[in-house]
Amino acid sequence: MLISGFSFARNAVKLDYPLEEALRSILPVVDELVVAVAPGDPDDDTRGLVEGIGDPRIRVVDAVWDDTRHQEVYADLTNVALDACTGDWALYIQADEVLHEDDLPVLRSRCEELLEDKRVEGLLFDYLHFFGDYRHIQDGQGWYQKEIRVIRTGIGVRSVRDAQSFRYPDQRRITVAPARARVFHYGWVRPPRFMQAKVREFWSHRRSIEEVEAEYGGTEEFDYGPLGRLPLWEGTHPAVMARRIAAMDWAGSLRREDEPGRIRTQRHKDERLKYRLLTAFKRATGIDLNHRNHGRVLRV
Repeated sequence: MLISGFSFARNAVKLDYPLEEALRSILPVVDELVVAVAPGDPDDDTRGLVEGIGDPRIRVVDAVWDDTRHQEVYADLTNVALDACTGDWALYIQADEVLHEDDLPVLRSRCEELLEDKRVEGLLFDYLHFFGDYRHIQDGQGWYQKEIRVIRTGIGVRSVRDAQSFRYPDQRRITVAPARARVFHYGWVRPPRFMQAKVREFWSHRRSIEEVEAEYGGTEEFDYGPLGRLPLWEGTHPAVMARRIAAMDWAGSLRREDEPGRIRTQRHKDERLKYRLLTAFKRATGIDLNHRNHGRVLRV
């Protein structure tokens, strides 16, 4: 059995993505690692970062960044990497996602035991979304709790929309089994100025330039809001994140509560009444109303 790892990247260095940590986190469990890299801005060297890891299993493939494709360009690059995979399974990791070393033996074991069960077309991972720093997490409505990150190769499954998940070309959802592994998502953890740049980049592929500048052009730093509203993570982080976590230097820009009289014109999704009510419902009933990209979950 062979497992291919695959990913894509562009401007990962400039926007302070933990790309190196993401790639290193899956190297112990993959037989090859394909990374599609698209040319970025002149002051970025994402390709150099990937090649600098120096592992012979890493293979960089060139990709084209087409702005006319808007957010679907992320899926395009993902599929470039996927098409270059040669394994029986393909393990996907995005530039802000990291696997925990404690989960890798279980993950490889799952791939081995399910290899001949052709009903299983993918594996479903549990998500931890960190927000602001490495202690607070988003676990409410609007933050997906599970997603597909391993797919069976050779069955025609493709990355779709903005590369969040995988489906067949006719949009049929795939049948999955639990991976029994977690994805540590650090997409919302970085210095406020880098976070602001990342958010502007994100929305520039989904809205007009005028809309993006009207909402995000007036400030240089992202406001995470009062982090006291969020639950705390009490577990460990992946070992590959240790240096990045130790180097965190923006704690002084964060706050637990808003100061009396402070007025914020922008509220985060989890602060809005609709999502607060839906999150309360989920916690009271255990029913998760988040959108699901996967199909049937086999209890195998």
